[in-house]
Amino acid sequence: MRQTVFTAMLPVGESLAVQKNRICGARRDGPRVAVVTGMYGDELEGQFVAFELARRLNESRGNLKGVVDIYPALNPLGLSAHEHGVPQFDIDLERTFPGNPDGNLTEVLADAVFRDILGARVCVVIHSSDAHVREVTQVRIDEGDGAADLVRMASLLNPQIIWARAAHPVARPSLASALNAQGCPTVVVEMGAGASVSKDSGVWLVEGILRLLENLHAWKGSTIALPYPRVVRGGNVAVLAASDPGLFLPGVEHGRRVRCGDVIGTIVDPLEGVVRCEVRAPCNGLVFSLRDYPVAQPGSLLARILEEEQ
Repeated sequence: MRQTVFTAMLPVGESLAVQKNRICGARRDGPRVAVVTGMYGDELEGQFVAFELARRLNESRGNLKGVVDIYPALNPLGLSAHEHGVPQFDIDLERTFPGNPDGNLTEVLADAVFRDILGARVCVVIHSSDAHVREVTQVRIDEGDGAADLVRMASLLNPQIIWARAAHPVARPSLASALNAQGCPTVVVEMGAGASVSKDSGVWLVEGILRLLENLHAWKGSTIALPYPRVVRGGNVAVLAASDPGLFLPGVEHGRRVRCGDVIGTIVDPLEGVVRCEVRAPCNGLVFSLRDYPVAQPGSLLARILEEEQ
């Protein structure tokens, strides 16, 4: 059932509406789970997940013993214009939560969405990577109170990695951190790349959301599990950044394991026709982030490697 969470008139005479699809099972008094995506207009992986999850639930609604709220597009203007942030407002929607009912339009939107999600048993927020870097499916969690319970729930979502990191001390609250602070357990999924859809990864995530519902006694249908994910802390991740400008040519495949000293890629100079540098793995591990966009500047992220024992 389509429901409008927020609506406002725009100066151009059009209206802005944020909607959700509420899917109710045989028992409406069962747990409510929120699935949120479309925060950024150039992140499209979650659009397929929203479609596939709704399709699966509608197809087997008798197996659902609760309520699932799917928010496919928190930033409909960004999705329409294919812009990362909210067009015309130059605001990062993710950093406006918990919102402000007396603030600007984006803050009022964030307040309405935040209040609508509150009370859910679990919230899953889905992001893609940006257009420059491709990610394996991972769940990112801020370490702190409640992290152990979040890791347990995240492990059901079929990620390859659960990355527990220290919260940034000065960053404004994200939707996940704002909801967690109010006692609504929330995990963040990062997957794929911006402006693209990875159907296989999306299907596995949908299976994971169904596993989460099953764990909450809200689903009695079939589910498929991937092997248990690796849980890592911030110090177990090697981050490789460009030291020279140029064209980055990957030497490994995304999602593959490498050994210490393997060539991750090269940075070449198209003007002079020379190799500026070779980028080598500083450890054994899994390449879980790899630059997709070839142009690199000093400091550009090239890869992240999940460190493994020698």
